[in-house]
Amino acid sequence: MSLTLAQLQRDWQPFADDIQALAQSLDLMDTAQGWHCDHVALRVNSTAAAEALVQEFEAIGTVISNNRINGRPILIIALDEPLQLGPWSIDCVELPFPGEKRYPKEGWEHIELVFPCKAADCDALEAALGQALPTVAKRIKAPGTLRIKTSSPQGEHERLANPTLAFSDDKVCIKLHPHGIRDIIASESASESASESTGENAGEKASESANEQAAP
Repeated sequence: MSLTLAQLQRDWQPFADDIQALAQSLDLMDTAQGWHCDHVALRVNSTAAAEALVQEFEAIGTVISNNRINGRPILIIALDEPLQLGPWSIDCVELPFPGEKRYPKEGWEHIELVFPCKAADCDALEAALGQALPTVAKRIKAPGTLRIKTSSPQGEHERLANPTLAFSDDKVCIKLHPHGIRDIIASESASESASESTGENAGEKASESANEQAAP
């Protein structure tokens, strides 16, 4: 049976409870209350399920980005009414189409919090987090049962570096990064505009050169 929006809505509170438990273990419920939770992500295992969910989400939101990351389409949907998770109001959903990896469970998977800093790579992000959040620094050094992963995901047109540090337990995941999803989308638009401008300028120069060569 394919994953539906109704099922996601039923699963929201259990997911939110698991996220808050993980956040509490990292002392994020207190220290990160003022941070922006820029989006929540889900996972599906079939293209048909992803396409059906896109249609359902379009009834309660708007697709604001459709980009390719690691070879697969990933959509960002801005919700008409934000989801509430503890102290965080979440107005965007990340809906990736499936790649080669098959997930053991479909549905809500992680949230992403914007940690305000100027880190441009994973080492700088880890150092900044270590200074600002002592508990996170301890867990990085001694993760225990947590899985910790660094990454620098980037879409085809993104210009803004967004290093990411992810903390996962056996249920959910919390990711921290310096830039929100709307800033990333804005960087895509800037990149596309720059490419178009470069292409137009190159075309104009080529036309001017051809006219000069053709002139007597």
